[in-house]
Amino acid sequence: MFADRAKIYIRSGKGGDGHVSFRRELYVPNGGPDGGDGGRGGDLIFEVDEGLNTLQDYRHKRKFVATDGEPGGKKRCHGADGNDRVLKVPEGTIIKESTTGKIIADMSGENRRQIILKGGRGGQGNMHYATATMQVPKYAQPGQPAKELEVQLELKVIADVGLIGFPNVGKSTFLSRVTNANPKIANYHFTTLNPNLGVVDLNGADGFVIADIPGLIEGASEGVGLGHEFLRHIERTRMMIHVVDAAGSEGRDPIDDIYKINKELEAYNEDIAKRPQVIAANKTDLIYSEDEDPVEKIRKEFEPQGIKVFAISGVTGEGVSELLYYVSEQLKKLDTKPITFEQEFFPDDELIYEDLPYTIEIEDGVYVVEGPKIEKMLGYTNLDSEKGFAFFQRFLKDSGIIKALDEKGIQEGDTVKMYGWQFDYFK
Repeated sequence: MFADRAKIYIRSGKGGDGHVSFRRELYVPNGGPDGGDGGRGGDLIFEVDEGLNTLQDYRHKRKFVATDGEPGGKKRCHGADGNDRVLKVPEGTIIKESTTGKIIADMSGENRRQIILKGGRGGQGNMHYATATMQVPKYAQPGQPAKELEVQLELKVIADVGLIGFPNVGKSTFLSRVTNANPKIANYHFTTLNPNLGVVDLNGADGFVIADIPGLIEGASEGVGLGHEFLRHIERTRMMIHVVDAAGSEGRDPIDDIYKINKELEAYNEDIAKRPQVIAANKTDLIYSEDEDPVEKIRKEFEPQGIKVFAISGVTGEGVSELLYYVSEQLKKLDTKPITFEQEFFPDDELIYEDLPYTIEIEDGVYVVEGPKIEKMLGYTNLDSEKGFAFFQRFLKDSGIIKALDEKGIQEGDTVKMYGWQFDYFK
């Protein structure tokens, strides 16, 4: 089966923790802090690879992780940065957040390489936190955590024109005649199980890329059969060639078929249904009736609606050239800008982490909490007012300090000390 969808787990690298250490050298009895910074975590990056045309590489392996930054060291040594992880995908791949379905990136057009998850920033060592009042800081900043996501990869083929129509109406035969593509051709429904791309070259006119979208059936827009698997590949096309069996060789009514397919397009995406169409009334070589010409019936029905109808035979080539030159001329009138999808989910905004450096030590039964942010908060918060004290309590909870005290085993009534302030702990 053609691999055009995959769900994978991705994670950037965690930032390395800052280091806590102090200079201890001969003749320097009271050296200051010299803990180094942690390294940056590796980024998780997606990149277009021109040599790929499926998402097969992501069907069996589902977890992709960048490496973490190394922690800082003593003597101001900086930890090594983590290695980036680069995932190669075919052009046209859409990356979505799996829970919401929102688009993170469209790997097409000018977007050839995009950082999806940035690595965590390395934490600062204790050498950064020495102040006039705290000359021996025993804390360092932890590295930022890794960012992680489960994402859905979807391949939407890049083509100017899509071939649509019911199964077995001759789309693959038509494609093989007009392009360099070599699709499988057989007299079975659903012979085509993956989109075939081909390039149409025309003398004296602009060529274009055409995609044979696998045969649709009624209910495709609701996922019947392989409907959703196929319909997504029409989303980038600027125009469609609607192929029908004008001869009704399988007892089908071509006019009814056209309405049914267009109904499925409209149910799936109204914007797609409004794009220009041209009807290729195929299999004219099989029309033997001396009664009313079935191609004329199709013309009378659809040309008043502004849809041009061409009588063609994919087998003999009759009428094919006229159809292709008409499509080439119509494409010139349409917006040449490739159809791309806008970003809707922003990992940097959705996945925010801010870790504060602090320490908790137990001295004679008193829980001593220290850290630069805490010292700064105490400096400008009026703890004598009820509102100011509530604000400071909320800060302790949001920054994870209260949870850390619980993990240290603090009990109700125990004493907490912060830079000259003492509090009794109550939940």
